[in-house]
Formats: sequence, structure tokens, C-alpha cells
Amino acid sequence: MPFRLYNTLTRTQEEFTPLDPAGRLVRFYTCGPTVYDYAHVGNFRAFLNADVLRRTLEYLGYEVRHVMNITDVGHMTDDANPDGGGEDKMEQAARRLLEAKKSGTLPEGVDLDPGDPWAIASFYADAFVHDAKQLGMKVVEEADSCPELLPRPTQYIESMIELVQKLVDDGHAYVAADGVVYFDVASFPDYGDLSGNTLEELRSGEGGRVDMETQAVKRNPADFMLWKPDSSHVMKWDSPWGAGYPGWHLECSVMAMSLLGEGTDGQVDLHSGGEDNIFPHHECEIAQSRCANGSPSFARYWFHTRHLMVDGSKMSKSEGTFYTFRDLLERGASPAAIRLELIKTHYRVNSNFTLQGVKDSQRQVDRWAKAQAWLADHADESRPGPGPLVSALDRFEEALCNDLNIAGAIGVLSEAVGSIPMHGEGGQDGEGTWSEDLAALERMDMVLGVLDLEREALQSTDVDEDAIQAAIESRNAARDSRDWAEADRIRDELLEQGIAIKDDPGGTTWSRVIQ
Repeated sequence: MPFRLYNTLTRTQEEFTPLDPAGRLVRFYTCGPTVYDYAHVGNFRAFLNADVLRRTLEYLGYEVRHVMNITDVGHMTDDANPDGGGEDKMEQAARRLLEAKKSGTLPEGVDLDPGDPWAIASFYADAFVHDAKQLGMKVVEEADSCPELLPRPTQYIESMIELVQKLVDDGHAYVAADGVVYFDVASFPDYGDLSGNTLEELRSGEGGRVDMETQAVKRNPADFMLWKPDSSHVMKWDSPWGAGYPGWHLECSVMAMSLLGEGTDGQVDLHSGGEDNIFPHHECEIAQSRCANGSPSFARYWFHTRHLMVDGSKMSKSEGTFYTFRDLLERGASPAAIRLELIKTHYRVNSNFTLQGVKDSQRQVDRWAKAQAWLADHADESRPGPGPLVSALDRFEEALCNDLNIAGAIGVLSEAVGSIPMHGEGGQDGEGTWSEDLAALERMDMVLGVLDLEREALQSTDVDEDAIQAAIESRNAARDSRDWAEADRIRDELLEQGIAIKDDPGGTTWSRVIQ
């Protein structure tokens, strides 16, 4: 079944074909976090959608080489400005934490020199890797044995300087009167194809904020920064244009080409990020990369995740709707439930994150985990006719191949799980055994990536599934004997332990309470 994916560059859904002549190797680059704070759920939605895309390609038989950068310098506070206006986010974090230390409000667990952006980058990078592993992101897990899969710009400064010099030598960049090296967008006629911006709009300032002082030294208002000499910048390096730092856009081009572009004239198959990366970041990446390599493309397919809202509005710390992964863990959510909640809405639709949604996802995960346990217990028993999960595999794959329709795939899986006779007998005359359905369930979870997370979470907590089941059976016995007081006591005792129970026609189920 051909895999079709929406390409932001062409604004159409296309059949995916990799650069690899053999058709199996996929080169995939993801714009990762800027490590000036803990990653929040909006960040993780984009990263997890990229992870699901990577898992889907592997499910379909491709070999994926996936690289995700961790930005530790050069990303400025004014993202809408192609020149990276405002202040470096790493230096902003250093000032914020230094002020917090002076006021005695330094976040718990932050044990570093709060005035040192290098130390801050290292601290929050480690925190991100820890959180991403708990959420099952494969590129982060692989980086334990292959660290170059999580490159940091500060490791590639020399290569960035070489790329800037090449662009200057080839007439695609110039040194302005203010000493800054700018990319000349007039030298690249395709500038604006990804975002839909035209040079006329950019000249009038519609494509980003206009700094009049900066515009005065440029050949074109749309020209963007490649290198900025700045001796006052804490994180700086020597260069032919003076000590300073690289432009944010430059960093990803260099890392993607260095780690994935060998043998392809610097081209990659897939490039992903949030929709806010489309302009200026990804537009600028395309321009400088193609001009440096003379290649027909930088990334052949562009994959962008839409924004995440919380309770219908933009995330807000003052409204109490700004959640990091760690915030949700403290509320009792499991990594599996958080992951499912963040991936279950189609990536090209704005998603509305709610705590009730996390609770619903937790119940969904619990239901699948119970199905997995039942199938494992009855693996060698025969089942009547075709197994429901085996029968669902084709429809599951069809949903994935339709522009990564995860919601449709989840619906197929849930419908199939509902057909498992978990409250009846497993052994019946038939042509196969439940082991085939267990294998089908675990194959589907190759893409969703939640069942292993749930098992790991239960093993690392004090949740005793046997004790919970015994309490439920005791409560059911009390209800049968009409001892309502005892039944309520057991229910309330479980609730105090963070376990909620629910009665339905199929029996009593339990799930963890999310505050």
C-alpha cells in the first residue's frame, strides 16, 4: 500500500518516495528544542508527531536515519524576524535564572550556575532527553549509542563558518555596513515557495517584523542574517567577520547536510517541525542550503504540525494552563496517556489539550493494556474465525498511509479490542490462536508506542495490579451481598491510592486518577 503524505512545499498530498535508489533508506531531520527551559506539551506534540511518522515508515518496512537537533545557541526571542531579533534565548534564560536565584525562587532541582548559558543549555538538554525517553521518542533512545543523532549547534561552528564563506564567495551572501553577514534572497528566485510569502510582501514587512536600522544596511529587506559579530555576546566564536555567533537558520542546514546529506548533494528526504517554523526558519534553511549545494531541493517532503491549544486558548502561565511533561506527571498522568493525548489528533489540525482528554487517553491505554494482558494469558488457546486484531491490520495500515491518519488508526484498534471476549472464555474451536492477535496488537503499537511505556510506568510505581484486582473482587462480593457500606469503603480506599473504578455491563475496570 503506497504511503501518502501532505507536503507543505507543494501543498498537496504526495506518494512518498525516498532519495535512496533502493527505495528503503529514509533521511529524516527534525527541528528539536531550544534548551532554555523545560519542554512544554506544545513542543512535545510536534516532536511526537515526528516520532510517529518515523515509526510509521519503519512499520512499512523503511530504514530511517533520524536526526533531531538540540539548539543551544543563536535562537533569538523574536522568531518572526528573519534576522533573529531580540535576545538570544540562552542568555535570556541565564538572566531569568540569575534573578530567580537572587530572589530565592530558583526552580527545585536546578543545580547550576544560573548566570552561565553554557551550563543552562547542558542542564535543560539533559532534562529534555530524560523527558523524551519517558515519552518513547526513538531518536533520543538511539542517541545513547549514537550521540550524533542529537547534534548541538555549538559542536558545528567551524562548519557553519565554512558554509557562510562559501555563500559569500558564490555571491549568495554579503557583509553589510554593520559587519553582519546577510543572505541575499534576490540570488535565490525560489525564496518564499515554502511559506507562500512573496518578495514584494517581504519588502513591505508583511513577512516578518521590520527593524528600520537593520533594513537600512541591507540590499533587500528580506535578506536574513547568517553571522553576527558581537563581542558582547556571552556565547561567541572567532570568524573572518569578527567574534560573534551564527544565525539560527544556518545551524540546521549545516547539521542536516553534515549528518544526512552525504551522497545526496546535501539533500534529505524529510524535514519536520512545528508550523511556526515554516517562516522564517525553514524558508531560510532551503535558500542557504540549495545555494550552497546547487541541489534541486533541500528536503523533498516538509512535515509540519499545527499548533496546540490548552482548554481552547493559547497556553498561559497566568491562567494555569501552561503544562510541561513534568507538571502532568505530578498530577498523576502516565507517560503513555500523555503521549497518546498528544498524538491522537491529526497533525494538520489544531489540537485542544485538556486534562479531561488526558484522563480519557489514560482509560484508552488501560483498556489496551488489559487486552494485551488477556491475549498473553490466552495466547495458546484457539479462537473462533479470524482474530479481530489480525483482521484489523489492513485497515490500520490504510489509515496510516492516508496522510498519517492516527485518529483513524486508533479507531480501528479500539474497535478490534472491543471484539476480544475478555469477560468470557478464550478457548474455542478455530483455525488460529490468540497469539496471532497479540502479535497484531503489538505490531500496531510499534506506531503508537504506548504499551511498553505503560508497562514500564507500572513497574516503576507502587501500583500493585493484583492487589487492585483483589480489592475489586472484594467490592463486587460486597455489592452482591448488598453490603453497600463495605463496597463504598473499598471504592474510597482505592480512590485514596489514586485508583478510580468504573462499573459497566462488561465488568468493573480501573484507571489511575489524574488531578
